[in-house]
Parts: sequence; structure tokens; C-alpha cells
Amino acid sequence: MPFEPFIVQDPPAVIAPAPAAPAWDLTVGMINATVMLDQPLGDGTRTVGAGFLIADQDADGRPRVLLVTARHVLERMPGAEMRVGWRAPTATGGWRFDPAMVAIRAEDGPLWTEHPTQDVAVLEIVAPPTFAAAAIPVGWLADDATFDALGVGPGDELYSLGFPQGLSANRAGFPILRVGKVASWPVAPVDAFPTFLLDFAVFPGNSGGPVFWSPTARRRPDAPPPEHPFIGGVLTQEVEVGGQGLELAVVAHARFVRETIALLP
Repeated sequence: MPFEPFIVQDPPAVIAPAPAAPAWDLTVGMINATVMLDQPLGDGTRTVGAGFLIADQDADGRPRVLLVTARHVLERMPGAEMRVGWRAPTATGGWRFDPAMVAIRAEDGPLWTEHPTQDVAVLEIVAPPTFAAAAIPVGWLADDATFDALGVGPGDELYSLGFPQGLSANRAGFPILRVGKVASWPVAPVDAFPTFLLDFAVFPGNSGGPVFWSPTARRRPDAPPPEHPFIGGVLTQEVEVGGQGLELAVVAHARFVRETIALLP
């Protein structure tokens, strides 16, 4: 029987097996740190996006967990709360979908912090312990020098995680992994080229997901080896011309996530 993805809406009874991989594998690390974000619109439809968790410290050294997504994902949610698709481990070694509502607006306005020019938003969040532990270190966000130093360019593979059309990889609500090739040149410096293109089909529900490199992604044979995996950016939109999708994703550089984090109160 062919595998079919699932539309995750309510906590189901079926339990997906727990993933197993070395802790250093950023691919599995990013999967564990990526969640579905959604909000019903009252007409039988819902807004769906993706977000990922970053571990950081505030100015006083207090550890905090930050949810990163595309700004438009939150802007298109008119309500005061969104549902975050947490996943909880079970006593039998599996996982179950365990979503919870999280505030995104107060009476005086949005609770998130957004980048002034790019489609990036960051929200400090109280995450379940499993997710707080899975948050990706802030140091793995690419900075201005990363793409230059590593010679990232056309044809290099990067991964993306999301929930295309609201689908998840299984009933436990894990994101779907996609791979695409860098379709832009040049991709640096960031001041001149704040976004780049990735060659793969994009759907509603992919927005806000991380775009990243891990050792299983292919690069040119002569490219310098990265010292560690890195998050290259945030997927923000699909390229369309005349209403037709071109199977190209627009990615905002991770530097703008760093800049947005710096704006947090």
C-alpha cells in the first residue's frame, strides 16, 4: 500500500514511531524543532504555516526559546491565538500530536517582533520541555560571512521543512522534508541580495519553514566543507508569474532572523 501523508487536525489515536538518529544530525534536529502553525478562519478553512525553534539568551543571560516564521503567516491569522502543533513522546517510545493554543496578539497589538524590511517574524514562546531541548542553537543561523566562506552557489542542495497544503509526514504531526537546489547567483553579499531562490515546488503551509544544510545534502566537489551544519534562511513565498507557480521558493537570508532577534525586548 503506498504511503500517504496526513492532514493533522486533532490529536489522533494512531501513534507514529519515534525517530531515531544521532544527536549531531541537523536534519533530524531541524525536524524535531519545526512545528505546524495554524488558525481556523471560521469559514471551514484555516491558515497554515511552519515555524522553527531557536535557543537563545536575553540581555540578562536568561535562556529563552524563540519561534521563527514568516511575518505574513502571523499577519494572515486574524485571531488572538494560533495553534502550535507540538508533539509529545509516549510511554511506548512513539509520538502523538499534542497541539496547544499560543497567544500571538494582545489588546495593544501583535506579540511578535518583525524585521523592518524582510518577511521574518520572531516570537518568544514557552515550549514543552521536549521542544525546548530540541531548539536549535542560535549560533547555527548563517551570518553575512557564511555563504561567502563556504562558497554556496547554484546547484548546491539545501533542505526545507514545512506542511504543504496543511499535510504532515505522519499522524504525529512531523514536518515534511523537501530538498531543492540553489537557483540564484550571486547569493552574497546579503546587503545586495537579501533573498535567494531554491528550486522546488512550494505550497501554502511551507511558508516560515527553515532552509538549511546538513551533511546529507550534496554540494559541489570543490566547495569548502562547513565546520558545522547551518540554517541558511526562512522560506517566505513561491514565485508566481501570471498566477502560475514556477516551482521556485524565495528564501530570506538567516541574517535577518539574527537581526529580528536583536530587536526583541
